[in-house]
Amino acid sequence: MKRYSLVIISLLFSLQAWSQDGFAGETFLRPLAQTDSITVGDQFRYGFRIEGSPEGASYLLPDLSKGLMDGVAVLSPWRVDSLGVKEMRKSKKKSIDTLSVNTPVDIEMSVVIAPFVDVPMVLPALGVQRTLPAGDSILVDTLWFSPQALDVRPIQIDTANFVIRDIKGQIRYPVTVQEIIPWVLGGWFLALIIALTVCLIINSRRKDNSAGRPDEPAYIVALRGLEKYRGSKYWAPEQQKTMYSGITDTLRTYIESRFDVNAEEMTTAEIFAALDGDPAIPADILAETKSIFELSDFVKFARYTASDDDNARAIPGAVRFVTSTIENTPSPAADDVKGSDKEEVDAEQGRSKAGSFLSDHSQGVKESCRPEVRELNNKNVEGE
Repeated sequence: MKRYSLVIISLLFSLQAWSQDGFAGETFLRPLAQTDSITVGDQFRYGFRIEGSPEGASYLLPDLSKGLMDGVAVLSPWRVDSLGVKEMRKSKKKSIDTLSVNTPVDIEMSVVIAPFVDVPMVLPALGVQRTLPAGDSILVDTLWFSPQALDVRPIQIDTANFVIRDIKGQIRYPVTVQEIIPWVLGGWFLALIIALTVCLIINSRRKDNSAGRPDEPAYIVALRGLEKYRGSKYWAPEQQKTMYSGITDTLRTYIESRFDVNAEEMTTAEIFAALDGDPAIPADILAETKSIFELSDFVKFARYTASDDDNARAIPGAVRFVTSTIENTPSPAADDVKGSDKEEVDAEQGRSKAGSFLSDHSQGVKESCRPEVRELNNKNVEGE
């Protein structure tokens, strides 16, 4: 005997007599789609109909989870269709459906099948176990429903006109703006995050490098800046503005660092008014430096062309101002020297460097003042 899945249907009907001899009814076979012939793969609903069920009857349906017969596939579980159903609830067991009705109805129980062989066949009869209450006892019997014949035919192919065609590819829909915008915004956001991360890494490395490197004295920075303008290549009229702007900008930075004067935001008159009377600056050096600033203002703003003598005196005068006002700051070479000797050693080192710079600059000035060199320099300037 086949295994049965427990499908309990509780019906409230008037008691009627049921025949236990032969078949209790006919099965039905309905195609799910309209067709004029039965071919391989067509789907049908196969089941039976119960009319006038006794009151309190329960039915146990056969388990078709492993198939109905060879050559036929069962595509769905049992389905119960009824009229006048007021309530349907699912029990804890997945295979149990409970129907409660209060009026007589016709009930159909069916499954979806599909043949996959093209031969005539007879579907097996369907049986259902019925349980009836009979006073203090329970009556159990089996109702059988007659089988159905099924003549499955193969799919007819016109071999004369049949053309084998390749499998069609997937349909490709055009990309819309709504689909592109999230990707574009996401790409921009990712690029922004990467850029910010790189900037943070670079800044942190710069801070680490600057923290590990000691600050150079202001006079060293100033002398290095003035060294850029040494020589006569900036003496040409079209180059003088560059030279004098560089000299005065370097001195402004040095004055601001050395004397705590906001020289970069002041005019020439304001700078020297603030420096006037400072005991660290000799009077003659202050006057010479002021004349360099005034000459620079004429060159930059009045289109004045300085003479070769003025040009030759500009760099040495600026260097003398720096070397005459060197602040007594510690230097690595004087770490082992104490007290006033240490300050003297440090100042002497600054003057030594400045003297070497002035010596080199004077030699360059002398060489550039020779007639043949002057002519060559003019040609170079014109070439540039």
